[in-house]
Amino acid sequence: MSVRMGLPVRLALVGRLVTRVFPAVEQELDRWRAKLSDCRQRELAGQAYASIRHKRFHAQGGSVYALAYGGFNRDLVRLIVALQTISDYLDNLCDRAGCLEQQAFRQLHQSMTVAVDPARETEDFYGLYPYQADGGYLEALVDQCRSVLKTLPAYHPAQEDVSRLVGLYSDLQVYKHTYLKDREPLLVNWFHERQSDYPDLHWWEFAAATGSTLAMFALFAAASRSNTTETDVLRIREVYFPWVCGLHILLDYLIDQEEDRQGGDLNFVSYYRDAEECRDRLQLFVRRALEGVSTLPHPAFHRTVVKGLLALYLSDPKVKKQGLQWLARDLIRTAGRDTLLLYQMCRMLRRLRAI
Repeated sequence: MSVRMGLPVRLALVGRLVTRVFPAVEQELDRWRAKLSDCRQRELAGQAYASIRHKRFHAQGGSVYALAYGGFNRDLVRLIVALQTISDYLDNLCDRAGCLEQQAFRQLHQSMTVAVDPARETEDFYGLYPYQADGGYLEALVDQCRSVLKTLPAYHPAQEDVSRLVGLYSDLQVYKHTYLKDREPLLVNWFHERQSDYPDLHWWEFAAATGSTLAMFALFAAASRSNTTETDVLRIREVYFPWVCGLHILLDYLIDQEEDRQGGDLNFVSYYRDAEECRDRLQLFVRRALEGVSTLPHPAFHRTVVKGLLALYLSDPKVKKQGLQWLARDLIRTAGRDTLLLYQMCRMLRRLRAI
């Protein structure tokens, strides 16, 4: 699709995202904030509130998939916000609450496994964690996911792939949040077990790709259509993982380099030899992602998602603070001229505090 043909579609999509999706996301997040009034455990409540307050843009961006097939699917917003809220909450529990135990993290992330499998029995997700009794908050989020998934007409062909992606996501969270000395060896060994399936990737690029929830959300959207087949599911999964998902999280790490350096946190972008290699590899992810999504049904939507990722992350003030404007410029050029307009729109939305 040419820039001239695709631009009106992208502008319309952004307009519906701001006017329809964002308000629906805020309604959902308000509901989950209200649910936290039942949580009497200070640490859990604090981390849950913080995850909603500081990571709301994850739910906003992910909920674009409620627009994937032309209409506005409110149930997909409920599903995506709930699963993303679980993800962000657990990330805080693993990263900021003082626990470093792998088994505790794995047990917490069983909540995501159960959330995407409506037939699976629930568990005591806090069983190995030092803080418990959240007033039913996490269980309610899980139940919300399961209740929506039961209504999706084509979730059956997608469920196995969604569960596989959740498993990889959970592995990443376990390995990258455990004791500092163990993190890199665990992640490297984890990749080596799967390297034959991803020969074009470095270990940190594979790890980055597993940290994105976008492939799950793309599959949820596909599952909302009764004519989705196993072949459709396979095509979406192979395009999104690793290329779209990898681009998503590598951009996130790109803009967080200085914060992670100061905090002593693991940052996957830091493993590149230099800024030029980082730029070259990110350009590869951009090209592969755009080429791949162009083969999917409704390619204009998926291409807008990829270009929107670049616009969202590269418009962050942290890019300028770290002197990365040149790299941002090169990536935007790689994605095409209309990406610059999306970038400018994101800058405007940031000034309006809409994202």
